[in-house]
Order: sequence, then structure tokens, then C-alpha cells
Amino acid sequence: MLNSVTGHGTDETPFLGKLKPARKKRALLAVAAIALLAGGTVLGTTLPDPRSSDAYLALAGEEAAAKSERDSAQTDYQSMKSKYDTLQNGNAAREAKLTAREFEVGKADAAVKTADAAVKIREDAVTGAEKTKAANTIADGTWTVGKDLEAGTYRATADVGSSCYWGIYATGSNGSNIIDNDLPGGGRPSVALAGGQDFKSSRCGKWEKQ
Repeated sequence: MLNSVTGHGTDETPFLGKLKPARKKRALLAVAAIALLAGGTVLGTTLPDPRSSDAYLALAGEEAAAKSERDSAQTDYQSMKSKYDTLQNGNAAREAKLTAREFEVGKADAAVKTADAAVKIREDAVTGAEKTKAANTIADGTWTVGKDLEAGTYRATADVGSSCYWGIYATGSNGSNIIDNDLPGGGRPSVALAGGQDFKSSRCGKWEKQ
């Protein structure tokens, strides 16, 4: 449309024609922003809330279920870990007790071995003494000194009765060469025997070398 004064055409925004290019660009951007804001306001009031859609609700449900499963798994893990730690601690305590018992058993075993060795020494000593005593002990009978018994002094191991008789003879005389004899009648008689002699004991019991 023509201006009656200037003869130039007019538009709806006559002030924009008078602005410099940079200011004109900024003004156009401002107008566009206002228009978008107004349009967005209108759209916001007319579009449905996406959070109320079936898809959103389904996803939200899946998320809640996943969180619940995660929390349950964490709870189970903590429970199992606690039991495991308890078992580990219990095992450590049992192993310590077992080690202590093994140590005590070892000590006891060593003590038993020491005692056994001591008993063996005593037994050997007793056995040796008994063997020596047996070798130096004679009973009723006729014995040759140097062959059946050693020379030395022998004494009755117990009191003799009235029927006890002992005699010392020259070896090989068959009892005809009497060196000494006696009927003690009691007590514990003793005799001195030397090589080349036979000793005879009747009803006198045992004689032991002194």
C-alpha cells in the first residue's frame, strides 16, 4: 500500500525497515523465540503426559522389579557372606585347637616313650640280676665246683629243717672222700666251696652265693 505522503509502500512492521541489519536480525530472533514459547505453551496444554502411557508404566514396573531383585540379591549375598565369615572364623578356631591338641599328644607320646625306655632299663637290670641270682643259686643235689657252680660262700635262702644234710667231698671220689659235712638242724647254714670239690645238699632247700 502507498504512503500518501511519501508515495512508498508500507507493511505491518514499518519499524523493522528502519533498523540496521544486525539489530534487525536480533529482533527477528526475539520474535521467533516468543512465537515458539507461545506455541510450546499451547502444545503443553494439549499433548498427553508421557508418564501416564502404558509403555512408560510398563517400563517403570520393570525398573521397580529389577530394583527389588537387586535388593533381594544384595540381602542374600550379605547373609551368605556373613555365614561364610562365621564358618571361616570357626574353622580357624578349630584348626588352632587341633594344633594345640596335636602338640599335647606329641608331648604325651614323648613322655610315654621316655617312660618305656626307663622301664626297659629297669627290666633289663632286674632280668640281669635275676639271671645272676639264678646262676648263683643251687638246690638239693650234687654239684661240682667250677663246673656246675662257681667257687665261693653259699648260704641257705631260708631256715632249714632238722632233716637237712650237706656234705663237701673231693671231686671224683664219689662221696667217699669227705672234706666237711653237717646236720645243722635249723637256721640258715653256710658253706665255703672251692675248686676240686663236690657239694651235696639233701632236704636243705636252696643255697645262694653271697
